[in-house]
Amino acid sequence: MLPIDKLTSIEIFELQSNKLKDLLEYANRQSPFYKSLFGKTGIDISRIKTVEDLRFLPTTTKQDLQLQNMDFLCVPKCEITEYTSTSGTLGSPVTIALTANDLNRLAYNEYLSFTATGATSSDIFQLALTLDKQFMAGMAYYQGAARLKAGVVRTGPGAPSMQWETIFRVNTTALVVVPSFILKLIEYAQDNGIDYRNSPLKRAICIGENVRTDNLELNTIGKRIKDFWDIDLYSTYASTEMQTAFTECSFGRGGHIHPELLIAEVIDEVGNPLPIGEKGELTITTLGVEGMPLVRYRTGDICTLIDQPCECGRQTHRISPILGRKQQMIKFKGTSVYPSVIYEILNSNNDIIDYVLEVSSNELDTDDILIWIAVKEPSEKLLTQLKSYLHASLRVMPKIIFADIAEIHKKQQGGIGRKPIRFVDNRA
Repeated sequence: MLPIDKLTSIEIFELQSNKLKDLLEYANRQSPFYKSLFGKTGIDISRIKTVEDLRFLPTTTKQDLQLQNMDFLCVPKCEITEYTSTSGTLGSPVTIALTANDLNRLAYNEYLSFTATGATSSDIFQLALTLDKQFMAGMAYYQGAARLKAGVVRTGPGAPSMQWETIFRVNTTALVVVPSFILKLIEYAQDNGIDYRNSPLKRAICIGENVRTDNLELNTIGKRIKDFWDIDLYSTYASTEMQTAFTECSFGRGGHIHPELLIAEVIDEVGNPLPIGEKGELTITTLGVEGMPLVRYRTGDICTLIDQPCECGRQTHRISPILGRKQQMIKFKGTSVYPSVIYEILNSNNDIIDYVLEVSSNELDTDDILIWIAVKEPSEKLLTQLKSYLHASLRVMPKIIFADIAEIHKKQQGGIGRKPIRFVDNRA
């Protein structure tokens, strides 16, 4: 473990409180957005002494970033080294500008994350994700592995044949990948006689999708991978805006927060911090960011905080797997539903190739759900089975429509961002 990982909870509190005071002074001086916000709301930053005082500050939203994007910039543009952007999954992409120091911080963050998984300089990381299209994460993983002094091979997403050829040719030991793609790698290996169980690959850093449920057990995707391949899986959570990641250690008990880089809260609708273990919106305050720091930024993601010391010895707070996105919560026939519950049921069925969840408003101003699925063989038996599972979990019954894979892919590209989408929101 690194020295930062050995801090006690009291030391972490003192460290974050001191860094918070530095951040507020910096943001009040350098950020047009925060200088205006603190002025309008009558905030005296000198009265914010500790992390516990964060509750007295207003929150920042994604809409603030979209409408006043460059007002968050704290340095002259000549000091910006890299421009990145959010994916735009839930609206217009947001530009996040980084200084040279911010890029170093990004590399340090992923170095800490990789170290938490047990990776060392002896590892070779295969990056099965994009490193272009203004994607911050691809750059972060590359730089983090370089800081670890590990090897890196940039294969990009897709192309299972090329991925396997590269794994065996360079003896890749760690894969950074969307977990559902691991299932495609397994399927390709089985169909083409590749001895994947005896490959050099030992761990997968899973991005973009959960591999655990809210009780920290493996979910359907995680179980299906482990049923075929005894590879170590590590969940991560990150966003472009916060320029930081939460990554599991080998005990898999939630994503560890790097306390010198981020303060995390879970809050209710009006911005009050919730007790440990209660579900609410993850809200972050960045520490050590020069270009575009954020104070109490609402991520829109629902999770819980975990404060028990981890078996690995770290005393940092951890976050649970993301339970859903606040904007994606559906009110269907009097029941609150997060898409992740439906995804889990659909992912558990081997006959389903791909799917899209479409939500719209009806004449009663409530939500309607359509589930579009592409399957290997459409049948009434499969439809009845899916309806039974969905009704058992949701207590309500969405409409299911069979579609061909081309139609599903067309719907997945309906957004303006770089990610294929599985949630189409047509609500008024």
